[in-house]
Amino acid sequence: MSKISKLFKGSSSSSSSSHYPSSSKSKHGHRSRTGPTPQEAIHKLRETEAMLAKKQDFLENKIEQEIMIAKKNGLKNKRVALQALKRKKRFEQQLTQIDGTLSTIEFQREALENANTNTEVLKTMGYAAKAIKGVHQNMDLDKIDSLMQDITESQEVAQEICDAISRPFGDTFDEDELLAELAELELEESMTNMGRVPSVPASKLPTSKLPSTRPSQRTPSKKRVEDDDDMQMLAAWAM
Repeated sequence: MSKISKLFKGSSSSSSSSHYPSSSKSKHGHRSRTGPTPQEAIHKLRETEAMLAKKQDFLENKIEQEIMIAKKNGLKNKRVALQALKRKKRFEQQLTQIDGTLSTIEFQREALENANTNTEVLKTMGYAAKAIKGVHQNMDLDKIDSLMQDITESQEVAQEICDAISRPFGDTFDEDELLAELAELELEESMTNMGRVPSVPASKLPTSKLPSTRPSQRTPSKKRVEDDDDMQMLAAWAM
């Protein structure tokens, strides 16, 4: 670009700026806002939705009225009936257009609401991140490691103290030897109880009728003595 072109461009831009004030400033000299906030835009979209919904109800009522007019005139007055049907068609077209407009507005409103929600979530997450960073600023990793080592050593010392306190004092004995000695004592006690069993009267013992012979009456046989001993042992064990 030549110097003349640059000079011409600069003069034209300066003249235009002198004649037309900047649009970014208001009458009071303050910078104008770039656009509405998401909340304001959502509010306006909801108002537009409500207005279009009322217009839908109005058009539906008008369509029903035109249908009634067309039915009423019918063959009597075809011109009036046809005019009513034409108006009904126009109302139906407007109703279809409103349906499409409502779908677009609803989509735009949902997008704004989602964007606004995401913005608030990001703000909250940013605040939380700053809080976490502030908490961790005063923490020293070396101090944390040293503290954990101290805690571990303290737990080990406490465990050693518990073991020392719970350890029994005095001599320790072998449990197997004590059990063997207890078994011997029980055996001696049972033998003593067997010797203390009273003799069973001969009248209560069962007797079998044997042929009377003089040698058996004089001296008891060896088998009779063994039977008496067995009965005494049975009686002792039954106690």
